[in-house]
Amino acid sequence: MSEVRDQLTPLNRKLARNAFFLLISQVALSALSLILTAVLGRWLGVMEFGVYYLLASLSTFVYVFVDWGQSAYLTRESASRRTGQLLGGALVYRIAVALLAALVTAALVKVVGYDGRTGFLIVLAAVCGLPLALSQAYGYVFRGRDRMDLDAAVNITGKAVTVAVTVPALYLGGGLLTVVLLQAAGGAGALVLATFMSASIRVTAQRPERGILRELARNGTPIAVFLVAMAVQPFIDAVVLSKLAPVEVVGWYGAARTIMGVLIAPAPIVGTAALPELSRVSASVKDLRLALHGTSRLMVGLGVLAAIGAWQFADVAVGLVYGRGDFDPAIAVLKTFAPVLPLLFVDILFANAIIAVGNTKKIAIVKALSVAVATGLSVVLIPLCQSRLNNGGIGLVLAFGLTEIMMLTGLLCLLPRGTVGPYVLLAFLRATVAGGSTMVIFWVLPSVTPWLAIPACVAVFLALAYATGLILRTDLARIVESIEGTFRGLGFGFKG
Repeated sequence: MSEVRDQLTPLNRKLARNAFFLLISQVALSALSLILTAVLGRWLGVMEFGVYYLLASLSTFVYVFVDWGQSAYLTRESASRRTGQLLGGALVYRIAVALLAALVTAALVKVVGYDGRTGFLIVLAAVCGLPLALSQAYGYVFRGRDRMDLDAAVNITGKAVTVAVTVPALYLGGGLLTVVLLQAAGGAGALVLATFMSASIRVTAQRPERGILRELARNGTPIAVFLVAMAVQPFIDAVVLSKLAPVEVVGWYGAARTIMGVLIAPAPIVGTAALPELSRVSASVKDLRLALHGTSRLMVGLGVLAAIGAWQFADVAVGLVYGRGDFDPAIAVLKTFAPVLPLLFVDILFANAIIAVGNTKKIAIVKALSVAVATGLSVVLIPLCQSRLNNGGIGLVLAFGLTEIMMLTGLLCLLPRGTVGPYVLLAFLRATVAGGSTMVIFWVLPSVTPWLAIPACVAVFLALAYATGLILRTDLARIVESIEGTFRGLGFGFKG
């Protein structure tokens, strides 16, 4: 490797450093979330866990409106202008919208027809999420200042405090009400740390002018429309399932969905990492095609590997996290997710490519149509699967899978003509051969402990992926170079 190639520019050093802290944050948050979910599932029981999943889904959707695209706009503007009034405006905006959202949510739960206790908990969850939402505004400013380490510290602290106070409270006899209230404690911990850290980089929230609030509302709208379209499906899924199936079915589905969230975690990381390069080459169909070529092989491979894990080790994952017994039906739900995962991975990549070429509004429309179709299918498939399989969650997954095919078709239509070629189909064929062969091998071999079977399964799939051409030698060289570059960006040198 040449000396010029060996030396990273200051910009590359920042990118490597930020990517490192993004990965650390994602790994830590996933681990803490899994620990909290495991404790909640085991301690609350399947029925109360179903209510908890409903609360979390509704609260997540509500806070898309509280955020209103600030995750992108605040980050961008913080990189190029003084942020005191902008940060102050974001905090005021979030407080006002969160309180309004709580009132709207209270009216909504009455319309939907939830019982008094569930309705109260839903509104309480919306209110208790405010401290964390305020800390996130600081996090966006940190990102704009190239201080991803501060953003990671705030996010990890919020989740760690939540786990640290919730687990003992449950063991001391607390219930779902306690769990909801302590979400505010975790958010408060993140907010205190964020305030302290912002002072250390000389960023202080100032009283905003009225124009700042209008600016945030107006300029956050394009990305907010897209995020609302993306967030509405889990919200509707939770509501529809809770109305068409018993509450324990919601618990089974929530358990499977949580594990699936861990399996698909690489997809948004790869998609986010690819977005800058896709944006740079978006004006050229040829260059965009080349950029998608290699990344699509990676995404298809990761999707098939996740599908193998969901099918082959669903019982291991559910038993390890939630214990065996009440949550066993979640195994069937997780296995039903398996064939959908490769499609979901590719859809995430293509969605990022469409955002890069500037078709955010169109992709929001496609997603909205997909959600509408999925809801219609769910109304039919949930009661059908509930009556025949005693598990309406399977029907919800089937509806989701069928509309992912529709979503992929829509994304392909939105990409510039000539961007996607036979290479995507070829990647699917190679990944299918590698994945299918892996499953046959482990079906023939005698059963062994999961602690050996899981790493062996990954190793066999990677070897077969290399043999089929899904993974190339240049991919391996690029990974090694990327790791070396990341450590150089963090200040660690390599001799050679």
